[in-house]
Amino acid sequence: MYFGNNALSKKWGLHTEAQYRLFEVVENQQQLLLRAGVNYYHKPHSMITAGYAYIKTWTYNDPDIFTTEDRIWEQYIHRTNWSRGAQEHRFRLEQRWIHFEGDTRYTNRVRYRLFWAVPLNNPEMEDKTWFLAFYDEIFLNINEPRTFDQNRLYAALGYQFSPELNLQAGYLLNSFEPAHFHRLQLAVLWNPRFGTAAD
Repeated sequence: MYFGNNALSKKWGLHTEAQYRLFEVVENQQQLLLRAGVNYYHKPHSMITAGYAYIKTWTYNDPDIFTTEDRIWEQYIHRTNWSRGAQEHRFRLEQRWIHFEGDTRYTNRVRYRLFWAVPLNNPEMEDKTWFLAFYDEIFLNINEPRTFDQNRLYAALGYQFSPELNLQAGYLLNSFEPAHFHRLQLAVLWNPRFGTAAD
């Protein structure tokens, strides 16, 4: 998984993201997700983003059966510091067009994620810092017969190379009704600052 928030100026930037998910550790593809957006840095610790995502999801053990999705999304992120570590609150809305065998279904979804990074070898999140990362995210359908969509619970060990780059490796419990999926998750987060954003 790759995530990037690329600052182009003090107020504007680009969100870039690519995720490739497997049912098994190294085989049996599950999902490809490509997401892009425009960031507006509202305040020093908050950001508003809107964008588009393309998602292709395969049926378990059958690569010939799949759905594709066109998604418009909007989100608000607010970062805080509390006790030891940094927190991030993310609120996201999604408008989804899901295509399967010639039919298209439109649906809306809301998501909330609380993320917490706890530094281990330094008092704060700075260069050359090992840290623990945790998040919980709930997905709720809007105007659907079933409100609960899924929940994601995550715990990982990470390393902060610089303010722009960190790596994380951890465990993700993805819960649906009634299924639960246990996942190994590897992530690269790269947030470079270009042009006037670096001033």
